[in-house]
Order: sequence, then C-alpha cells, then structure tokens
Amino acid sequence: MPLDLHRIDDRLIHGQVVVGWGQPLELRVIVLVDDEVAGSEWEQDLYRMGVPPDMTVVFCSAADAIARHAEFVRDPRHAMLLTGDIETMARLCAALPAIRRVNLGGIHHRPGRHQRLRYVFLSDAEEEALRALAARGVEITAQDLPAARPVPLGELLAGTRSS
Repeated sequence: MPLDLHRIDDRLIHGQVVVGWGQPLELRVIVLVDDEVAGSEWEQDLYRMGVPPDMTVVFCSAADAIARHAEFVRDPRHAMLLTGDIETMARLCAALPAIRRVNLGGIHHRPGRHQRLRYVFLSDAEEEALRALAARGVEITAQDLPAARPVPLGELLAGTRSS
C-alpha cells in the first residue's frame, strides 16, 4: 500500500498527528523526514515517546527518504511521511514524482509569515514554493484534522493575508 499521507507540520510528531490522524487512518508507521532530527539520537528518543508502542517511527534525512521511498511505499502498513517544512517536502516532491498529494498541517507564525488559516502561516517564498509544486501537478490542501474540510491551495492563497 502506498503511503497514506504526505504531511507538512512544523511540530512534527505531536498529539494531533498521532491521535488525530493516526487513529482514523490506522497509521502504523510515521516516516519523519528532517535532516537535523535524523542526526540526533536524543531528539529521536523524544519523538518516539510521543507515539504508542504499536506505531513505528522511521527517522530519515531528505536524501535517505528519497533513496528509501520505494521501500516505504511497498510496506503494507498504513503510513504517513511527515516533514517539518515546505522546503523539505518540495525537495522530496522534486525527486519523487510519485508524491501527488501534500497535506499542509500546522505551519505556525514566525516573522515574515502571514496568516492564511488559524493553523497556516506562510511567507511569500513559501507561497511561491507551494505554487511551484502545484504547477508540477501536486495537489496541495490544508487540513488540520481528517474530519475538517480540505482547503485547496488556490482557496488558501486567495484569501486576505494578515501579518
């Protein structure tokens, strides 16, 4: 079975990912793609503490995730590939045309970002990166939880920005 969800969430593994998405999708694997976390055993231990014992977390750098993507797709268990930023997901999408859909989860406020939804704040550069992904055929929607309505990228970016 292919990966069930490719998600961007700057908090990485937290309750909304594990419970909010994990339970409805019956996730058994989270592939966490983050170059820094992939090189930090203590951060990996912290993230492992946030998942139930029946859920596996695989930590990868972006390069490792690209190299191992076919392995993840062949795994019969339900899985989510998770990045903490748009740049990393864009790298994966550029190298892996099989990624056809991306879910924007929590992308929170920081200087230079503008609010698009209560849980999505984007800089001009991030908006351009998302537009470029969409232009290459990647369907991008924002959705904090599975029961919420997915907000298509065009609608997300059409709204009035606030600083």
